Amino acid sequence: MRTLRGRTDRVVVVGAGLSGLSTALHLAGAGRNVTVLERAAEPGGRAGRIELRGYRLDTGPTVLTMPHLIEEAMAAAGSRMSDHIELVPLHPAYRGRFADGSHIDVHTDAEAMEAEVRRAAGGREAEGYRRLRQWLEQVYRVQMRSFIDANFDSPFGLLTADLARLAALGGFGTWYGRVARFVQDERLRRIFSFQALYAGVPPTRALAAYAVIAYMDTVAGVHFPRGGMHAVPRGMATAAQRAGVTFRYGATVTTVERSATGRASAVRTADGERYVCDALVLTCDLPVAHRLLGGAPRRAVPLRYAPSAVVLHTGGRRNWPGLAHHTLSFGNAWHRTFRQLTRSGELMSDPSLLVTCPTATDPSLAPEGRHLHYVLAPCPNLATGPHNWSAIASRYRDSLVSVLQSRGLDGFGDDLEVDRLVTPADWAAQHHAAGTPFSAAHTFAQTGPFRTRNLPAGWDNVVLAGCGTTPGVGVPTVIISGKLAAARVTGVHRRTPAGAPAHAPAAPAVSATRKAGAHDLA
Repeated sequence: MRTLRGRTDRVVVVGAGLSGLSTALHLAGAGRNVTVLERAAEPGGRAGRIELRGYRLDTGPTVLTMPHLIEEAMAAAGSRMSDHIELVPLHPAYRGRFADGSHIDVHTDAEAMEAEVRRAAGGREAEGYRRLRQWLEQVYRVQMRSFIDANFDSPFGLLTADLARLAALGGFGTWYGRVARFVQDERLRRIFSFQALYAGVPPTRALAAYAVIAYMDTVAGVHFPRGGMHAVPRGMATAAQRAGVTFRYGATVTTVERSATGRASAVRTADGERYVCDALVLTCDLPVAHRLLGGAPRRAVPLRYAPSAVVLHTGGRRNWPGLAHHTLSFGNAWHRTFRQLTRSGELMSDPSLLVTCPTATDPSLAPEGRHLHYVLAPCPNLATGPHNWSAIASRYRDSLVSVLQSRGLDGFGDDLEVDRLVTPADWAAQHHAAGTPFSAAHTFAQTGPFRTRNLPAGWDNVVLAGCGTTPGVGVPTVIISGKLAAARVTGVHRRTPAGAPAHAPAAPAVSATRKAGAHDLA
């Protein structure tokens, strides 16, 4: 594994999102002097928070999986996750509601899920689910060990025994095709393949290897932090501060100073402050990071970005007993929907939606007797579908409400106290390329060593972290990206055990008081 050259005692991390916080925690545990510069007034990045009329709205991810990765980052700096974040396991993890009026609850527990599949689809499908679960577990172990929790210096890094194991598991077939080998019921096929959208690729075209995301959702389990998802970056920032990390909020980095030897020597902020560094970690979105570094690297084929999303935040008195904390509302169309999202650029004609009701688990997120609902509707990004959102946003919001009402949520959208719509135009205003918060899609040519590398060419002491670089998009992977970035600085990379249980505390990797040199190896 390549590491930065020269001294790395003073590290500046740009961005206090989940990847930046993970980087800071791992660096602090390795004895580095860390300063985090964040343009917003608080930590969080995409996992932000808005308070409106007593409602506390999470503005980013709503699904939390693999919390042991957060535990690992905090433990690296001498803290326990339970001291800062209270997690509630969700049962069910999801509820799938289908166009025919049926529903299937997704349980993490194998026996509970087998019983649910047996109820909804029969004994043969229950047996298929058991085999599917075993396959997902095998794919996860191989993927985490060699392809997710891994820094690649070249494509040759893929050539391990696990590559052959992944091939033997059918990892280079299609995700949907592999799932279809285990279960025949179309509803189950959707439940175990819709996660391909997170990767920005239709299930029928995504590699089966990416089904590791379905493992995270349906096997490892889904959790919710009390206080909302924003409680995660808040807790991580508190742990980092206790480990000696300095945070500067309201600090927008505008310039990276470069020495004659090709090193980043300092950064400057919009308010004129200058921060000297021996090493620099950029966790901002790729276009911003590339601008700061003087330009994007050349690629034979331009980056292809994942689909975007419209999010409707509502708050009011109404709630519906048919909703779980997370409810997947599937339309009748499926394959056509993915073609619209990734190829034709049309808005979904028969949308599949994620409806999240965080107050089902934590009522304190809304005034007494009120409820929050987030409706996430995948949509084309601004490159695939350059719609004029300022002109169509209101109509599209009304169409989402109409769809939900037609699917049994009578009165949805009526008598609201909070009503906020976020569109790709809003994501673009936050500097997300192509108006998508999901960054570059996980096509084969944009995965692993083919994804934008975390060591940008031409700089001896700069590292990238976040969803645009390795290993990719999603809460678990951006937390790992921070760990991988820290390893580039310190030379210390302890792999996460592939079978780590959700609540297993990780042992501190390096004492927070120990000074480690750049030459130290794991």
